[in-house]
Amino acid sequence: MFRFVALIVILGYATAQDHAAITTKLQNIVNGDGTYAYEYQTSNGIAGQEQGTGGEYAQGSFAYYSPEGELIQLQYSADESGFHPTGPHLPTPPPIPEHVLRALEYIRTHPSPESQPQLFKRRI
Repeated sequence: MFRFVALIVILGYATAQDHAAITTKLQNIVNGDGTYAYEYQTSNGIAGQEQGTGGEYAQGSFAYYSPEGELIQLQYSADESGFHPTGPHLPTPPPIPEHVLRALEYIRTHPSPESQPQLFKRRI
């Protein structure tokens, strides 16, 4: 559902802003096993493609130009664990500081006594 809404929003934006026309539209839906594929492109540079198995897995990409003229490209996959986008414009977390990495390594190699399994001794 999200993919179709995003497609409609992107195409609607392009049409409203630049009166873009769809220049390429290919679809291949195989009803027997649920696989599908589609591809589209507009006259103002919006493009996308996706293939997958309905309700199980999908992978694809889309591209468009921002209002500032920057080319935005996104690749994605979607499966039982969610939607996984990648692209150079997406924010990324900062690197983990060296002192934190050293502390984590120390904790891993020096477990506390509370985290050790207790051995029960039998009294006679």
